[in-house]
Amino acid sequence: MIVAALQSASFGLSPNRLDYYLKVARSKEARLFLLPEYVLNRFFHEIKEAPIDMVAQQSATQIGYLRDLAKKYDMVIVAPVVRKVRQGLAKSIAIVRPEKISYYEQQILINYPHWNEESFFANEIKEIENPPVFKVDDVRFGLLGGFEIHFDLFWQSFMRRDVECVLVPSVSTFGSGDRWLEVLKTRAFVNNLYVLRANRVGEYEDKNALKWKFYGRSCSILPNGRVSVELGQSEELLIDQVDKDEVKRCRRDWGFKSALKKRGAI
Repeated sequence: MIVAALQSASFGLSPNRLDYYLKVARSKEARLFLLPEYVLNRFFHEIKEAPIDMVAQQSATQIGYLRDLAKKYDMVIVAPVVRKVRQGLAKSIAIVRPEKISYYEQQILINYPHWNEESFFANEIKEIENPPVFKVDDVRFGLLGGFEIHFDLFWQSFMRRDVECVLVPSVSTFGSGDRWLEVLKTRAFVNNLYVLRANRVGEYEDKNALKWKFYGRSCSILPNGRVSVELGQSEELLIDQVDKDEVKRCRRDWGFKSALKKRGAI
């Protein structure tokens, strides 16, 4: 299956740029299209300063565009979006199919002093549930919010449920590119699955004149842990392939999953 990931800065309220990239992806026969965090909405610190209803209206408009584009190109679009829930805003990821839309409400949010999504968003803090798994054609995809890649239990869930590709929309900054790449390569290898990451580009300058540079480097990683495609630091479109047979070969050759099955661990 052909998949696509777009790295970009925040979109305005016109769907033209997204329409262009979806058209290109569809011409390459892509069936799934992944967007980074904070491109349908402004960056987190800008959202904090905006009225809730304004953010909610922007999100509703963007989701409407995605619904129309998914139908137009007969494609599944996976896109992080901030939604109004429980009298607040929730950080979510939309899975937009031509026939329906579903949402994953991110379960673990970043909570550092300089970047505390957990204290701002209305996402519930509760016992962890399995992250979403869904099929496009015959490929099983798993989905995580960017910060959630750091937690083993999500990846254990994907292994139990025979996921073949994990989608990771992110908004990484402050020179963390090498660390993120090594983490995702390791996750791909020890679980013998594909990882498709879409990371934001552009800059945000905070009130202390500190520039947050979102560095891109979106990537596709093979089930053997090798990088198939890595983009640069500007707006770019990634096109790559998810091969179920390659997943089967890697799982047979390395035997990590079968070793756990023999011992009743999964």
